[in-house]
Amino acid sequence: MPSAPLAALGRWSHAHRFTVIAVWTAIAIGFGVFAPRLEHALSGAMWEVNGSDSLAARRVLEQEFAGFSSQSAVAVFHSDTLEASAPAYQALVDKATAILASESALSPAAPPQVAPDGHTVMLQAGSLVSPTESVRAAERVADDIAALSTDSITVALTGSPAFWADFNAVNREGMMKAELLTWPVTAVILIVAFGTLAAAGLPLILTAVGLISAMGVLFGVTRFTDLSIWSLNFAMMFALALGIDYALFIVTRFRAALHGTPNDVNGAVGVTMDTAGKAVLFSGLTVLVSLSAVLVVPIPAFRSIAIGMMLAVGFVLLAGLTLLPAMLGNGVNRFALPWHSTGEHRSPFWERFAMRIHKRPAVFAAAAAAILLLLATPLLALETGMPGINVLPRDRDARVGYELLASALGPGSPGPIQVVASPSTDAAAIAETLSSIEGIAAVFPAQVGAGGSQLITAIATTDPSSSESRALISTLRDRLPSGTLVGGPVAENYDLDSSLRTYAPVVIGIVLVLGFLLLLLALQAIFIAIAGVLFNLLSVGAAFAVGALAFQHGWAAGPMGFESQGYLTSWAPLFFFALVFAISMDYSVFLLASAREHFERSGNADEAVRGSLAHTARPIVAAAGVMVAVFFTFAIAGTLPMKEMGLILGTAVLFDALLVRLVLVPAVLYLVGDRAWWLPRWADRIMPDVRFAH
Repeated sequence: MPSAPLAALGRWSHAHRFTVIAVWTAIAIGFGVFAPRLEHALSGAMWEVNGSDSLAARRVLEQEFAGFSSQSAVAVFHSDTLEASAPAYQALVDKATAILASESALSPAAPPQVAPDGHTVMLQAGSLVSPTESVRAAERVADDIAALSTDSITVALTGSPAFWADFNAVNREGMMKAELLTWPVTAVILIVAFGTLAAAGLPLILTAVGLISAMGVLFGVTRFTDLSIWSLNFAMMFALALGIDYALFIVTRFRAALHGTPNDVNGAVGVTMDTAGKAVLFSGLTVLVSLSAVLVVPIPAFRSIAIGMMLAVGFVLLAGLTLLPAMLGNGVNRFALPWHSTGEHRSPFWERFAMRIHKRPAVFAAAAAAILLLLATPLLALETGMPGINVLPRDRDARVGYELLASALGPGSPGPIQVVASPSTDAAAIAETLSSIEGIAAVFPAQVGAGGSQLITAIATTDPSSSESRALISTLRDRLPSGTLVGGPVAENYDLDSSLRTYAPVVIGIVLVLGFLLLLLALQAIFIAIAGVLFNLLSVGAAFAVGALAFQHGWAAGPMGFESQGYLTSWAPLFFFALVFAISMDYSVFLLASAREHFERSGNADEAVRGSLAHTARPIVAAAGVMVAVFFTFAIAGTLPMKEMGLILGTAVLFDALLVRLVLVPAVLYLVGDRAWWLPRWADRIMPDVRFAH
């Protein structure tokens, strides 16, 4: 009988299954009461870089200029037939002024600004609260502002708070569609994979319990600090995919163990948790370590996303190691379907496939590596940028108002550049310098704040999301006097993009090093740990290259229903790398742990490869199918950033499962032989003894 800690935990959970199930039921119900409230407690803002010049400029504007910063709310009026001076037009402007004044989170609106065309008016109100509360204020007034529209005059609320308010609404719609599609598709794949309704239901129960519990805890966190709306999106997608993966691996292993000892269910649970359970534990730790690396990035939204996902994965992992063993039993094979097999779950097909690779391992390894490297070539021209207004549908008010402003006042008008100078600085000289810089369309006279700071507002000739506008921020900071702060929406996006570029190598390096150490600890082999990390990079690179073709070059714009921005979202290289690497490690640990188990038992490296493929290829394919279905569902139904994440992660899973784990890894292991499992004696002496065989 296995005596390892996980085996003991599994047997204890099964022996006390009614207690364990009751505790988890209480946890799910207790936290589940708050879970539905989470979505409305999250923030769409928080995209700022701590310590940046743009954030410092915003702070000055909030304190000295009545909050007329990048977080201002802007009501836009336009009529093709009426001029702004018309009584009916003025009446609507007065009503909008009263609506904005009724919202305590906003400062009184500035005097209306009439565009040169005489048909467009901009009415701006500053934000007196945090970006999160500004978004909620925009949600409260947006409908009243939009209701002012008539047959002849369009009225729309835009600005950063309105953008995030509309994005949150669009995001909720996409999440609901994704959820409606994900669960039935996942259920069908699990039924096909397991062949019994009882076994197929276990992963769904596990994932639901873990996810609901995590959502309840996240709601509690929002009572003390802001959390980004993205934390829910990513947590739901990732926890759903990983939870089903973990349950599928454990249930598959349990059915094989139960076949060997049908009269000893508790013993089969122990064997399962000491093998598949151990692989799941190391996989979960790898995911948590990868996500923890994101915490070094000084962007609040990023950190809250990572925290949300870590909580969700942590709950799913804990439930997988305690609740799932409690639910395992002879009933796992109930409600069998015609294709269900009760024999040992060793696949003859995948064993034959392994033997085919064994005949020409060099050919298979070279072919798989060449395909992945070829697919990765578009990555060399990858470009990134922060999401622009076109992530919103054309009929959303924030986009309508944005485009009306751009049409009437110039492309750069929706994202003014706000230059903040100290009281002693020559504002006239700054304005003159600004006017001389190529790319500046207009410069407005300096305003003096309550504390003496000076604000010079400039308008660029290009769209705020364009590469030209981002480059302009760098030029301004080089040309303007030291101590001058360049802020506004474009500058904030520039600082975000720069910060993400700066920290991407740091995060990637941390993930690679920690991933190597975890693989080394789990599998006790130097070559295996190095190869596992390097092979993961191949699938990551190929997936990102596909993402570049789909989104940067717009190849998938028509089929997937989005407008290409000409680049990938800035956080993709950093954040998606951590996620893709974690997912790749999921399959890597499961396959290699099985190979280690066979090698410990037989001492034959070739048999270890053959046995691991025969036992794990089928659940890996099934798990990959589930994960791809989850990710692609979000890619179809979600907003543009969710489409990017869904397609890139789903593609990474396909490449990793089908090319890396089932072809490249077995081929390389055949080529290296026993040396793949070598560990220096000094390392063997200091490392804990981790074994997968009995």
